[in-house]
Amino acid sequence: MRHKLSGRQLSRNSSHRHALMRNLASALLRYETIRTTVPKAKELRRVVEPIITLGKTDSDARRRLALSRLRDTAIVTKLFDDLGPRFKARAGGYTRILHMLPRPGDAAPMALMQLVDGPVTEAAAAPQEAQAAKPKRSRKKSAAAPEASAAGSKRKKAKAAAA
Repeated sequence: MRHKLSGRQLSRNSSHRHALMRNLASALLRYETIRTTVPKAKELRRVVEPIITLGKTDSDARRRLALSRLRDTAIVTKLFDDLGPRFKARAGGYTRILHMLPRPGDAAPMALMQLVDGPVTEAAAAPQEAQAAKPKRSRKKSAAAPEASAAGSKRKKAKAAAA
């Protein structure tokens, strides 16, 4: 009986399980979206969320602790420079598990695991700034609007006749 034994064994011994979780956590933090089986994703959530919480406050001790858990300096740097500040205001729940179709070979239940807030890209930030700078149009229709739509329909008819 497994009284008070938490966590999934995932058909692996403990060292293999720890290495698997370390590799999955590094992959998730590096790519921010990974595809894995549902039990692995659910177990990975228990590993990654405390690591992201470590990254919310930057100190040498926390960097050493994250490095001992992840064993990758590039991931630790990304964790403290990018991911920690991004999730600063969030009180937990940094990951999302989306169920997918079963794997074709063995019908294992598959999942897409993502970090909740996607990376802020320059392309996504630019439309928000442009929208804020653009003046709002009034709801009243101007007298020139029907003429413009009539001119546009004439062009469409001309193109259709030419084709």
